[in-house]
Amino acid sequence: MPEQPATDHLVQLLRTTLGDSVLGIYLHGSATLGGLRPHSDIDVLAVVRDRIAHAQRRALVEELLKVSGVDGRRHVELIVVVQDDVRPWRYPPTCDFLYGDWLREDYERGVTPVPEPSPDLAPVLTMVLRADVPLHGPPPAELLDPVPHDDLRRAIVAGVPELMAELDSDTRNVLLTLARIWTTLTTGTIRSKDAAAAWALDRLPAEHRPVLARARAVYLGEEAERWDDLAPRPCAEFLARMITESHPS
Repeated sequence: MPEQPATDHLVQLLRTTLGDSVLGIYLHGSATLGGLRPHSDIDVLAVVRDRIAHAQRRALVEELLKVSGVDGRRHVELIVVVQDDVRPWRYPPTCDFLYGDWLREDYERGVTPVPEPSPDLAPVLTMVLRADVPLHGPPPAELLDPVPHDDLRRAIVAGVPELMAELDSDTRNVLLTLARIWTTLTTGTIRSKDAAAAWALDRLPAEHRPVLARARAVYLGEEAERWDDLAPRPCAEFLARMITESHPS
């Protein structure tokens, strides 16, 4: 049986901090796409009625800093959206609050997440609706509109330049995410990162396969992460080119 993510503390934190404004809390990501892998985060989306006050934002950050990725626990990615910001759907949607440990240093310096446009919400909301895993509240389709396929496609392509800029600092995740974008554009489905990488490996030129195969193996816990013996950038550039060809501007 796939590992079940521990989410009760996150549900309690949201309900305690945001009170009756919380309309629904939903699991998505790896836990709903084939099961958690050794490096998987716990991905949670909350839909709320009212925009979060500054003091509430800071309280969420401070509590998440104590539990996310600490003492062997999994990292948490928490997104909060105001229902009126995403229903009726419009592009780009607005993310009201985002916590992810890649921003931990900023949070520890006192930076507090603020509302901002976020194309990345398009694939997140799509995964939430398809997974249909409420942790609190009604099924997500009662609170969220479906994302039009064209908006999903342009949203995932929009993130490619930022991904490429992070290749050296987050090599495994960037390679797997590029593979998933290519897979989604070509097949119309959002797959787990390892399943997307398997799909892409069958279509990669031979010289690029060892790089993506390494990223997939590390994600599955089959290999230690190292890149000193491989050159990830040509593989990443090939994946980015396939994405561009699959979604010409």
